[in-house]
Amino acid sequence: MNRVFRSIYIVWIAFRYGLDELLLISFKRPWLRLIARLVSIGRDLNAPRGQRIREALERLGPIYVKFGQVLSTRRDLLPPDIADELARLQDRVPPFSSAVAVQIIERAFRKPLDQVFTSFDQVPVASASIAQVHFATLKTRDGTEREVAVKVLRPGMLQAIDNDMDLMRTMAGWVDRLSADGKRLKPREVVAEFDKYLHDELDLVREASSAAQLRRNMQGLDLVLIPEMFWDYCHTEVMVMERMKGVPISQVARLREAGVDIPKLARDGVTIFFTQVFRDGFFHADMHPGNIQVSIEPATFGRYISLDFGIVGTLTEYDKEYLAQNFTAFFRRDYKRVAELHIESGWVPAATRVDELESAIRSVCEPYFDRPLKEISLGMVLMRLFQTSRRFHVEIQPQLVLLQKTLLNIEGLGRQLDPDLDLWNTAKPFLETWMLEQVGPQKLIDQLKDQAPRYAKLLPELPRLLHDFLKNNPADSRREVQQLLAEQRRTNRLLQGLIYGGIGFALGLLAMQFIIRVRIW
Repeated sequence: MNRVFRSIYIVWIAFRYGLDELLLISFKRPWLRLIARLVSIGRDLNAPRGQRIREALERLGPIYVKFGQVLSTRRDLLPPDIADELARLQDRVPPFSSAVAVQIIERAFRKPLDQVFTSFDQVPVASASIAQVHFATLKTRDGTEREVAVKVLRPGMLQAIDNDMDLMRTMAGWVDRLSADGKRLKPREVVAEFDKYLHDELDLVREASSAAQLRRNMQGLDLVLIPEMFWDYCHTEVMVMERMKGVPISQVARLREAGVDIPKLARDGVTIFFTQVFRDGFFHADMHPGNIQVSIEPATFGRYISLDFGIVGTLTEYDKEYLAQNFTAFFRRDYKRVAELHIESGWVPAATRVDELESAIRSVCEPYFDRPLKEISLGMVLMRLFQTSRRFHVEIQPQLVLLQKTLLNIEGLGRQLDPDLDLWNTAKPFLETWMLEQVGPQKLIDQLKDQAPRYAKLLPELPRLLHDFLKNNPADSRREVQQLLAEQRRTNRLLQGLIYGGIGFALGLLAMQFIIRVRIW
């Protein structure tokens, strides 16, 4: 019944704000436009269309606000008036009562507000779909005072999200059962992945942990600032962090006036994204303009400031290697290798012809190379790739949905900063360097160090384990024997690689000594 009532409520909100009328007038057929005029009779629909869409999304709740935030970054896909209104969803969602925020803080810390902060701004500086932020001055344990930002979770969020997720799971089940693409699209898995990330956002301690991890990862890059967390004042519903001072990245004119190099800023954004994805496998996955500022302080001038770490993405070593190989092959226009990678990974049926898949991928990607970002829409590229994937029965990978969303955010951000940015050539050197690090001698040594204790324990036991397996039940133990033999072969390859590398290094030193002596003589 909850799902039925929620569905009715969504339809009512759409009707209340005239979204049905906006949909009908978008069609060119005269009879549909006539229907639009008829259904609007008796309703006050004088507000601008962008405002109506924004207010409807706000009324529908956090999931729909998130959807509007993503859309707001795609100005290439939306009319300017709608994009401008949806941009207000990034940090200007109507706030909840400051008195309620104070109650939540005092309940979390079990003490009056004035015993925690020497000052607390009652008016929130930012209000988003999940939480709102107040500036304050914190009393630290050593007696000093620190300027901080206090993030407070909106009340009643868990129930609101659960209601919408129930409806989305029902719709995913319909798609899975009724659509011919149900197996390939994996709607249940995608919704489950989205559900996980939304619920992670409701735990501010988890968000603080993600921020701390990103802060450690980015320390040596000197391109981005991430606030320090005050762990004594982090709670599931309240998070206290260092106050960051910067200019919102959407205010490009103000940044130019301050002397910020905008093209470099765009390139740095690409570098940060690819570093987080391919080096760390841990990336900020909610990079809309409302969560990004730029420092104009002298000591950190021109650096990004990242905020709001409620949604982060993670990738396994296999995911990183597979994606890096795909990107590198794309940048080299090696479409045959891209097709082979899809088949090797099992994303497409094993019987797929490599040449046909190669030709289809080439037809999608080749027209976009050597063009500035203003002439490229990754949204359109992904749409064409989706059409191609349907033809070849490519299975959607739920763990990569968040990465695709973030990539679209990055493109939208880059388009605002520098439309002439060459996304491909900016990312290509980074990926090629990363690939060399993955197959170079240092990677081999690091892997050997990591696996040495395991191999040292396993190797002496191999003969006994092999004898026991064969003696007990040869038929049932065949798979285990094969696994053990595979481990032994892998160990042998690692040892051989280390030995050959050592021999090559020694021979290189001898050759250098010989050349030096010949020149001296």
